[in-house]
Amino acid sequence: MRKDDCIFCKIVERKIPSAKVYEDDDVLAFLDISQTTEGHTLVVPKEHYDNFLSTPKEVMHKVMDVAQRIGQAEIMVLGAKGINILSNVNKEAGQSVFHFHVHVIPRYDRKGGFTLEMKENPKAKDLSLPALADEIKKAL
Repeated sequence: MRKDDCIFCKIVERKIPSAKVYEDDDVLAFLDISQTTEGHTLVVPKEHYDNFLSTPKEVMHKVMDVAQRIGQAEIMVLGAKGINILSNVNKEAGQSVFHFHVHVIPRYDRKGGFTLEMKENPKAKDLSLPALADEIKKAL
């Protein structure tokens, strides 16, 4: 199922042009128009799922397989020194297009175009990690 108001569905349906990197029956990968770093690629399932959490495992595996292959290719051909693989879930985490997608972001140095910083949580010392782990385990 595709959504009429989804930009990625429109790209899949070729209603909006893209610089296609890969395509099969289930997955499409294309260059992100922003090019955060040279080669920044988006990998999407052709069927519409709102985000990582709502995507069936079989589809997730296909998307991640393609993301891995693209990352390997970008290191080989573009000379990237590393790759960030990223998927945001919901607005609070930075998701701006609500169609599951994986960013494959080649990294040439630590400063170029994209930063992801994990800051120290001042409340971490007050957390009970075993209790937190148990809470999460109960929901699995």
